[in-house]
Amino acid sequence: MLRKIDWESQIGRRLRLRDLHVFSTVVQRGSMAKAAQHLGVSQPAVSEVIADLEHALGVRLLDRSAQGVEPTVYGDALLKRSVAVFDELKQSIRDIEFLSDATTGEVRIGSIERPWFTLLPDVIRRFSQQYPRIQVHTDLIDRMEVFLALRERRYDCVLITIRMPLDEAADDLTVEILYDDAVIVAASAHSKWARRRKIDLAELIDEPWIMAGPSAWSRPINERIFEAAGLSRPNPRIGTDSIILRARLIAGSPYLGMFGSSVLRRLIADNYALTALPVNLRANATSTGIVTLKNRTLSPVVERFLACVREVAKSAAGNPASRSARSSRSNVS
Repeated sequence: MLRKIDWESQIGRRLRLRDLHVFSTVVQRGSMAKAAQHLGVSQPAVSEVIADLEHALGVRLLDRSAQGVEPTVYGDALLKRSVAVFDELKQSIRDIEFLSDATTGEVRIGSIERPWFTLLPDVIRRFSQQYPRIQVHTDLIDRMEVFLALRERRYDCVLITIRMPLDEAADDLTVEILYDDAVIVAASAHSKWARRRKIDLAELIDEPWIMAGPSAWSRPINERIFEAAGLSRPNPRIGTDSIILRARLIAGSPYLGMFGSSVLRRLIADNYALTALPVNLRANATSTGIVTLKNRTLSPVVERFLACVREVAKSAAGNPASRSARSSRSNVS
């Protein structure tokens, strides 16, 4: 059985942030030699730091082999908390910068494609006009990275599209719904279907479709829409998740596709020759929302950015959600 670690004598006086940084770098680089090269120190110096850490904690943090090093279960536990420690330290520096000058700082935002395309540009324009000295860093990320990116604290928040009805999310995440977004069938503005006042989905089943691929997040939504109409999902001629590729192909060809209402309005505003077809679709609810780490303290600058997101979302495409403050519920996997 592991002995109890005495914080005052073994940790408080001996463990330094530099030691945690060295340990984290060793794990990231996969070897002490590579970590030493990255840190600009000697390999013996890195080895000594790791040995001192293991002695202070009384457990082995790394498994060594000819191929490099891997964290043990104890190393994983230390690494997880170390990430939080460094993040909180960075947040405190941000807070100090904000207190000394409320118009400076930085915000790091991750987003999947739909809110990246529809919501984020207007948010950044408005926020940058209000706070021109605050840096905004954004990345377009894969949906499967949303949880990981937040837990590794690469971003202050991420913007996502959420399937409805909502399922339980992970306990350490908070989801705030910004607005609901209906799914709409789209065609070229010059399509023979553009002149119709009412169309039954069954009439379109044999038309050429562009849809998401077999592993895409939106595929179950498309399937439910056709199932609700008593139809099987058509086999698409083209499979792609790209909004722009779908829009360009549909605008200049007889293809049909499905977009969120906010996406289609943005595309039409950007002069894509598209139109919404008058097809009554059921089982098609999606929402756009913000995901943050539940117990992470956000800087005042980030809070201002989120306030701007909410303001823009009120006038953005889609209907403002009555449950806009709902937390810890989503289907973002």
